[in-house]
Amino acid sequence: MMWLSPRVLSLVLALLIALITTSFLAFVEGVNKSMLFVVATSTSLTSFFLFLYTIDFIVFREVNKMYRTIQKLKLRDFDMEPRKRVLHKSNPLKTLNDEIFGYVSKKQKEIDQLKKQEAFRREFLADVSHEFKTPIFAAQGFIHTLLDGAIEDDRVRERFLQKAARNLDNLDVLVRDLLVLSQMETGDITMHLAKVDISALTWGIFSSLENIAAAKRIGLKLKPDIQEPIWVHADHNRISQVLLNLIENAIKYGHEGGKVIVHFSVGKKFVEISIRDNGPGIPNEHLSRIFERFYRVDKSRSKEIGGTGLGLAIVKHILQGHHTKISVESKQDKGTIFTFKLAKFEDTKEQQTETIPL
Repeated sequence: MMWLSPRVLSLVLALLIALITTSFLAFVEGVNKSMLFVVATSTSLTSFFLFLYTIDFIVFREVNKMYRTIQKLKLRDFDMEPRKRVLHKSNPLKTLNDEIFGYVSKKQKEIDQLKKQEAFRREFLADVSHEFKTPIFAAQGFIHTLLDGAIEDDRVRERFLQKAARNLDNLDVLVRDLLVLSQMETGDITMHLAKVDISALTWGIFSSLENIAAAKRIGLKLKPDIQEPIWVHADHNRISQVLLNLIENAIKYGHEGGKVIVHFSVGKKFVEISIRDNGPGIPNEHLSRIFERFYRVDKSRSKEIGGTGLGLAIVKHILQGHHTKISVESKQDKGTIFTFKLAKFEDTKEQQTETIPL
């Protein structure tokens, strides 16, 4: 509005000051009209320019900047030229403007983060509901069929009870994997790092998976093929789970008659471990997401093979607890390689036994 402009306000205030000044001088003896006119004029002009500078250049300019800041925040535009910090800020409005912008932009980013977490929570709940629903409905169907009369047939009863039990076993594995993953993400699981022979651990996993591998005529090989121990600093049970998940996946998704090769490369400070298969490979567009919970490249094949869709997510979190990362390389129709590093065990007091939260 026009009457709120800096010039109008300055003029009104200047005339008010001039009026007050001349009113007092009018009662002073010896002051004539010419002197009153000069005083009124000079007081008005001086007061006008003084108020104009104060209001326009200090108050209104900063208020306008604050208004533009608010408009930027409404448009979620957080680009703002940084101001030079001084030890003594002479203009509190500038400080207020900066504080408002900093506070609101921080809160907006927190809101954006909360929205992302909410979207992730909804997606996670939808995935969990779907994963739970499949084995529950399957077992429920088999049991209801038996209750409807099929229980009298010995062969049908045995077959349906086995299928119901298998689905309930899958549900149990899913719940346990979810519990482990949840505990890792909340830091409720502690890593007990100690001296571990990664070579002997791998041979033990080969032994536990030999029946699954034999069913697909897949050979399990360790390179270099030596019986000497390779000591790393790790949590025995958790690294065993990592190797088990990766090797079992390589067997499940590998071609019949193929090979799964675990390779150790011993360096000065680290041991690099890679698990290679000669399966169908993973398309490039899926590589960045395979460590997400419930993410499956081929959903129909994954359900046929089995698994919870949480194995690689658990692997990722366990390795993060060991202060390392896992990488993946894959070529279609040639196979996939998962690689990670573990610290070599050094016979020092710091490494002998270490307990760290995830």
